[in-house]
Amino acid sequence: MEHPLLFSGFLGSRVHIGVTGSVAAYKALDILRGLLRAGCSVSATLTRAAERFVTPLSFQALGADPVYGEMFAGAETVDPFGHLAPSHAAKVLLIAPATADILAKLACGLADDMLSCQALAFRGPLVLAPAMNPAMWAAPATRENWAKLLGRGALGVEPGQGLAACGDEGQGKLADPAEILAASLRALSPADMAGKRVLVSLGPTREAWDAVRFWTNASSGLMGAALATAAWLRGAEVTVVAGPVNQPLPLGIRRLDVNTALEMHAACMDLWPDMDLACMTAAVADFRPEPYGDQKFKKDKAGDGLTVRFLPNPDILRDLGANKREGQILVGFAAETSDLGPQAAKKLKAKNLDLIVANRVDRADSGFASPTNAVCVLDRRGRLEQWPALPKTEVAWRIWDLLPQL
Repeated sequence: MEHPLLFSGFLGSRVHIGVTGSVAAYKALDILRGLLRAGCSVSATLTRAAERFVTPLSFQALGADPVYGEMFAGAETVDPFGHLAPSHAAKVLLIAPATADILAKLACGLADDMLSCQALAFRGPLVLAPAMNPAMWAAPATRENWAKLLGRGALGVEPGQGLAACGDEGQGKLADPAEILAASLRALSPADMAGKRVLVSLGPTREAWDAVRFWTNASSGLMGAALATAAWLRGAEVTVVAGPVNQPLPLGIRRLDVNTALEMHAACMDLWPDMDLACMTAAVADFRPEPYGDQKFKKDKAGDGLTVRFLPNPDILRDLGANKREGQILVGFAAETSDLGPQAAKKLKAKNLDLIVANRVDRADSGFASPTNAVCVLDRRGRLEQWPALPKTEVAWRIWDLLPQL
C-alpha cells in the first residue's frame, strides 16, 4: 500500500471499520495501518464471527479507538449508545471484509447486532469490500443485495479473482487492501473535481535503436502517479497514458501503456478533445535514434567508434496547447537543472499552457526517482510560487488546489 496512495492530509477525519467473519479478516489490520498513516483516526467494530479470526486487542494495539464488540457484552461498562457512535463521529463507514450475511442485513435493514445497528444509523458514505466463497458471491440473492446497496449509494470494492481458502477458484477473495484504502480515502476527500475528465501522462519514453538497446531517461513516473491518484481521490474521471514504468494506480483510473514518444503523442492527441484538463508529467524523449533494425548490433562493426543519428520527436505539450479549445486547462511539467522561473515562463507562453510546474532534477531531494520534489509553479496570470522539497503526494494535492484560480 505504500505507493501514490500515501496521502497524509486526512488529519481530523475519522473512519469506522466494521469487520465480519471471514478468513480475510486479518487484512483489515493492514487497512487500519494505511488509514492511520494517512492521518485518519479510526474506530472499529468486530462481529462475534470476526472475533473467531482476529481479536479486538489487535485493533486496539495498532491504534483503533474505541473498538466495539457485542451489543450487550459487559453491559455494565459498555457504551449504551455505541450503536449510534459512528454516525456521530465518523465520516466514512468501511466494512471489510463484508460477508454475504452482512450484505443481506444491510440490504434488508436488519439490525440484530452492533455492526448492523451502526450501519443502519450511519448517514455518511458507506464503503463495502465483500469477501466470501465464489459460489456465495455468485448466488442470485447476493447479487440482488449487492445491486440494491450500490443503488442506494454504497461504494463497492468488488472481490478479486483467485483461489479461495476452501480451494474453490473464482471471484470472491477480498480485494487488495490498497484498493480498499483508496476507496476509503476517496470517500473522505473533497469531491471538488467531480465531473472533470482528466488526462495525465507519466514516466519516461523508450526509444528503440536495435533489438536490445534503447534511449530513455530515469523518470520513475511517481509524480504523475501522485497527480492521477489525487485527481481520482477528489472525484475526477482520470485517464493515464503511461510510459514503461510500473507505478501502481487505483483500479478506478483508466490506464493506457505506451513505449515511445510517437505512441504517447498519438494517444494523448486522440484523448485530448474529450478532456477537461490535461497534466503532462511524462519525461518524453525529445529525440529518438534512427533505427538500426530489428537485429542486435554487433560491437565489432563499430570499429573504433559508433555514430548514431537522432531524429526529433513531436512536442506533445506544444501540440496539445495548439489544439486546446476554450474551457480546457493544460498543465505542463518542465525538468530543469537551473533557472526554473525563466525557463517556466518561456515554456508557459510558447506552449499555450495555463500552468507550468518546473522541477529541479539535479538534486537528491527532487526530480527523477525521488519521493520529494522542489518546484517552481507559474500560471498564465503571472502568479509565481516557489515550493520547497515536499512529498510528491503533497505537491500533487497543491497543484489541484490551484485549479479554481486558473
